Amino acid sequence: MTYREGKAEGAKLSVRVVLSTRGDAARGASPFTLDLAFDVQPGVTVLFGPSGAGKSRTLGCIAGIVRPDRGRIALGDDVWFDDDAKIDRPIHERRAAYVFQSLALFPHMTAESNVTYGLPREMPASDRRERAHEMLAKMRVAHLAGRKPRTFSGGEAQRVALARAFAMSPRVLLLDEPFSALDAGVKKDLLDEVGDWLARERVPAILVTHHAEEATVLGDQVVLIDHGRVVREAAIDDPSLSLPKIRAAT
Repeated sequence: MTYREGKAEGAKLSVRVVLSTRGDAARGASPFTLDLAFDVQPGVTVLFGPSGAGKSRTLGCIAGIVRPDRGRIALGDDVWFDDDAKIDRPIHERRAAYVFQSLALFPHMTAESNVTYGLPREMPASDRRERAHEMLAKMRVAHLAGRKPRTFSGGEAQRVALARAFAMSPRVLLLDEPFSALDAGVKKDLLDEVGDWLARERVPAILVTHHAEEATVLGDQVVLIDHGRVVREAAIDDPSLSLPKIRAAT
């Protein structure tokens, strides 16, 4: 499969997961159950909720990093996880790009190598390099291609992480508070660029954020979760939705 195949443009991501953890009294971790269901249309679904509500665990289940106890996750007709059918697709087959708050750039690799890392190994090396340079240029960090992350500013590191995510032509984009450490000017530019990319690609995206600005700039709908359960779903422009209240709860 090349990076352009299997995009499933316009497909809906359906998430139904149950995941229980026993907790660890020695570490102060209480038992927790994630039991939620929601759908993500092409565009951006904002996942809001207090710390410990299960937001990152939900993204982990979708990406294939965490295995739910029960449930079903599917992109259109392509089933990624179904405990009844004994289906659990590996991470590389799901092709969900996951941008962490920590960015998770490989410190020993150049920007170019960080971007090519997520591309299919069967893709010719010259094509992988060309794709990396194309995406670094689109994210306005082509000058970083031969440099390593320790030399990047916060905004530059974020652009390289997004270039890596976009380069793989993901079928789903998962954003776990990736803009929280950026200053207002850099954040605005990146929000605009991510919004433009999503408008072109038309893939489902989930944004975990604590900031109303990010939600309103990028979001199409909001899923509010608390204690591992969905407590409300609404369109971002629903007049009854109060983002300041949601933000205060997070």
